[in-house]
Amino acid sequence: MHKTKVAIVGLGTVGAGVAKILLDHGDRTARNAGTTLWLEKAVVRDLGRARDCELPDGVLTDDLSQVTGDPEIKVVAQLIGGIEPARTIMLQLLESGKDIVTANKALIAEHGAELFARARELGRSIAFDAAVAGGIPIITNLSQCLTANQLSSLSGILNGTSNFIASAMEEQEASYKWAVKEAQRLGYAEADPTMDVDGTDAAQKLAILAHIAFGIKIDWKTIPREGIDKLLPVDIRFAKELGYRIKLLASAQLSDEGLELHVSPSLIRAGEPLAEVRGPFNAISVVGDQVGPLFYYGQGAGQKPTASAVVADMIDMAVGRTALTFRTLKLFTENHSDVQMCSPDQIRGRHYFRFSVEDRPGVLAEIARVLGEQGISIASVIQHEPENFDGDTKSYTPLVIMTHTATQGQAARALETISKMPTVKPGARKMLVQD
Repeated sequence: MHKTKVAIVGLGTVGAGVAKILLDHGDRTARNAGTTLWLEKAVVRDLGRARDCELPDGVLTDDLSQVTGDPEIKVVAQLIGGIEPARTIMLQLLESGKDIVTANKALIAEHGAELFARARELGRSIAFDAAVAGGIPIITNLSQCLTANQLSSLSGILNGTSNFIASAMEEQEASYKWAVKEAQRLGYAEADPTMDVDGTDAAQKLAILAHIAFGIKIDWKTIPREGIDKLLPVDIRFAKELGYRIKLLASAQLSDEGLELHVSPSLIRAGEPLAEVRGPFNAISVVGDQVGPLFYYGQGAGQKPTASAVVADMIDMAVGRTALTFRTLKLFTENHSDVQMCSPDQIRGRHYFRFSVEDRPGVLAEIARVLGEQGISIASVIQHEPENFDGDTKSYTPLVIMTHTATQGQAARALETISKMPTVKPGARKMLVQD
């Protein structure tokens, strides 16, 4: 059978997984590609580092020119994370005539326009299904399978680390700090998990999905985002009492005012598919005007799921499907829709408020008055027995209010005013409710 020479740049966890599939399952990939994907070179920075795969002699190298200088290598899986040197290397690979497969969502979110424009100039293609949601083929579905639809909403759990932490806090009734350490112990969180837990990773992925789904050109840094790094067990307990679970949700909702985008911890009613996503898994809920609601679920990270998506893209490259779709879709160009982002203050939804208030008459009435002044009506209230915090001489009562629909601006202004009341202890919390 004819063979297509391919290469890998970056042999970390995902790169090693890609090498294993190419070397151990060549018959499978050949059957689907119509050609043998022949692993010619694997480029690494440190030749002496231990690898999670065994490579044939002559494949491993620390010299990128052995790939860029070989015209017979047609497809390269560029699997270096971060922005630099990943961006520079990708440009070098494109300029040497290679088609690129990548799993680097940060690079696509930050420099997609530049990289895609250069690829088009050179007659090359970029595939990136592995960049969002690991083994879930959400990018392929949005860009190909659902193109007969006008999508109205897209909501997802796009970061497995945050979902594992929130799930562990609920299931073990544990602190955020303990859950982070457990995620690190099990390999679900990096030594520095900041980009996962502060919402950055999910915002970058949401920007990519929103561009594909709605045609909007967006800087991911403008997406309102809040992570789970301030999530407290008390909020998880109250959410459970109300019949909800808390998830870090990345949402895109098309309305008459424009496209609402945000990443934030949200209350989702228990029993709903997104609420039941546990551990390091990802899920995306999509609604199209023709197909109706769809739900995608699976492993959003890890060696095998991500490598699966990378190799699938390499097969599409070899077959020629990617070249056709890359030219046709015109992603990351000026050819985008007229849809505009809503102001964050305009985003509408129900809200969860949690306060610790002095145990005396009239406090609830004062809070209700402020909410009313902002046009926010109360749906339900939970008020438990008084508690004494940190040896404070005052007695405080946990107070939870669920509202009817209001804008984020209304809710934020109400929270600011209420938090300044002398009868309210610092540390009040507000979250969106996803019904």
